Amino acid sequence: MFTNLEHLGLAVHDLEAATALYTTLLNQEPYKKEHVASEGVDTVFFRVGGSKIELLAGTTPDSAITRYLSKKGEGIHHVAFEVADIRATMVRLKEQGFTLLNEEPKRGADNKLVCFVHPKSAAGVLVELCQEIV
Repeated sequence: MFTNLEHLGLAVHDLEAATALYTTLLNQEPYKKEHVASEGVDTVFFRVGGSKIELLAGTTPDSAITRYLSKKGEGIHHVAFEVADIRATMVRLKEQGFTLLNEEPKRGADNKLVCFVHPKSAAGVLVELCQEIV
């Protein structure tokens, strides 16, 4: 079950500059900065109402964000939804024909288990499923 729009992920070239820009735009400081070594990204999170904005910058030449930026440039990278049970949601989506980018949920930023749905099976949008790690 999808319970909330968790966040929008924005790919950026310069995390420091983008953080300053969004700090001014949103008139608030980010609540969290995090390095996710397994994904080769640095992230910054802002709260916006009940959702969040995640800024992502690649830290290695072969990270998914670095590759994305070289092909498509800065902008919306993914939309993330909070789910009550990530494993059950993954099974349901797979049974309904969606292509998942990972077979098992993995640890993501902001204390979440995550799984991605391929954009080709979600109308061109990279969808992230998130579940709080308890």
